[in-house]
Amino acid sequence: MQKPRKIVIVSQHYAPDPSTTASYMTAIAAGLTSIAEVLVISGTRNSSSWSFGIQQPTVVEIISRTPPKNALAKRALAMLVFSIRTFFATLLRTRKHDLVFCVTTPFTLPYAVTLAAKLRSAATVLLIYDLYPEALEMTGLVKRDSLLSKIVRVANGLLLRSLDSIITIGRDVEPLLLRYHGVSSKKIEFIPNWALLPLGYRPVTFENPFRASHGNKLVIGLSGNLGFTHSATTVFEAAQLLQDNPNIQFMLSGWGPGWQQLNKLQTVNKLGNVTLVDPVPEAALEDFLAAADVWVIPYRRNVAGVSVPSRLYNLLAIGRSVIVAAESTSEAAMIVREEDLGWVVPPEAPQELAAAIQSAAADRVATTQKGERSAIAARRYTHDYAVERYRQVVSNTISRHIGHEI
Repeated sequence: MQKPRKIVIVSQHYAPDPSTTASYMTAIAAGLTSIAEVLVISGTRNSSSWSFGIQQPTVVEIISRTPPKNALAKRALAMLVFSIRTFFATLLRTRKHDLVFCVTTPFTLPYAVTLAAKLRSAATVLLIYDLYPEALEMTGLVKRDSLLSKIVRVANGLLLRSLDSIITIGRDVEPLLLRYHGVSSKKIEFIPNWALLPLGYRPVTFENPFRASHGNKLVIGLSGNLGFTHSATTVFEAAQLLQDNPNIQFMLSGWGPGWQQLNKLQTVNKLGNVTLVDPVPEAALEDFLAAADVWVIPYRRNVAGVSVPSRLYNLLAIGRSVIVAAESTSEAAMIVREEDLGWVVPPEAPQELAAAIQSAAADRVATTQKGERSAIAARRYTHDYAVERYRQVVSNTISRHIGHEI
């Protein structure tokens, strides 16, 4: 099996950035050092001086700015500037028979990086976290028949056909990719993400500081990045429907636009069955996730294939049942259904969500058993398995790339 001369990984987010994307990209880069020299082109400040082990990549920092998500024009300009800078950085540091590995954050990045790689006759791998323009369309930020969507789709067709390998973190992504003319399933690889917390079922205890005030109620949790692909209001509306049930309590947290919406809704409605918890530090995340009996992942409509919730794997790791509000074809819904870990309800449907929560409350033993199955299922989504798959894909990709040149 052929190994690349050098692997160039391009990611805006990298350690010490606390984001989930940074955690995964840092782990992937470290894991690939066992098969080749790894150079990371990072948009994270202080990443070049970050140390996390004996084998670690060389890191080159590119200046990057990330305006707030609601400052759309500024974010678009920042994405464009960062992509242009990474184009030249990649072009400067890449040679023939290298492999360039890029992620879809920001969405303009793959076009610039892949072009630079092609100009150097390097192999190319794209890791898809979010799919554009579909993600923008499903949030209503752009219309499907808009000029922007048409331009991005044309660019996607050129990009996807030119790549040597495409990695998805959800099985629901491939059908969307195959809509593009000339894209073959042979170049698409599925590698799921993994839990960033230690694996093992955590029983619910009243000593947990996040749980203490809720007693023996069924606690429904919401947390994480509540971005434009999520419908936090659906969870709040379900709480409104269940506010007369004294045995159910909602513990809601997170960040992003959805968190702001929740604060506004609670300020107006003052629901007694809703507790808002400010985003917790990473050191307290394990206790926080263990404090709820059931967690909700509430997506907006048409999310299948567009975005995959990495938070699901941490919920499996601690052993909690999950309610996924999304299309049944989404990756999260498939995992929950295949492993019998919880409930799948339609997106943006508060009545159906409330009904699933009532089912969880009606049989607490069965709900706990679903959580126990989650902890077992988490063993199939591990760092070691994923990193080994990344090594295989990289090695196979460079072998095919060099073989095509012979």
